[in-house]
Amino acid sequence: MLRRLLTCMIVLGFTAGVFGQDLWDIARTTINGKNVAIEYGRPLLKGRKLADLMKQLPPDRIWRAGSGAVTILSTETDLDIAGKRVPAGSYSLYMYCPEKGDYALIVNREIGQPADTPLPKSASDRSNRPYPHFMDYSTIANQEVARIPLKQISAAKSEILIYGFEPEGNGVVLTIRWGDQAWKVEIKPAS
Repeated sequence: MLRRLLTCMIVLGFTAGVFGQDLWDIARTTINGKNVAIEYGRPLLKGRKLADLMKQLPPDRIWRAGSGAVTILSTETDLDIAGKRVPAGSYSLYMYCPEKGDYALIVNREIGQPADTPLPKSASDRSNRPYPHFMDYSTIANQEVARIPLKQISAAKSEILIYGFEPEGNGVVLTIRWGDQAWKVEIKPAS
């Protein structure tokens, strides 16, 4: 009996550990010797098409640019992101995803809300990270620092959302890939 109980506890503990984890990642780089990072949840397509998921966006067409907790840009230096100045600090990231036309990366001062605000308490017990405003972005739209057009590019398909930095000149290129879509934007030190 005790052996069965221990076996069940081990199996349940392993299952909860594997399936209960959020896929979380941090893309890191340096610009002018200062740290820049994007912390984000990595959603999986699980056989779905990205275009079908984007059709489910609210009328404002704002996507939280990740899964689970809010996607956060942290920078120790002032940045120039495609001509838009973003001062050193921490910001939430969202994406504007119109049905037609260019996507845009949104940098917002509002760093998120407590997890139990958008979710029932039972669902939010897993994390103390702040959550995005994914159905009520209009309540924080006045705190936008920048709305930056993204350039669509060709890239290999990716089952999982990926943010990545590649050095270029005195800055970097941020690439965002998911499904059959990919976008890029140049980031350099602000002058």
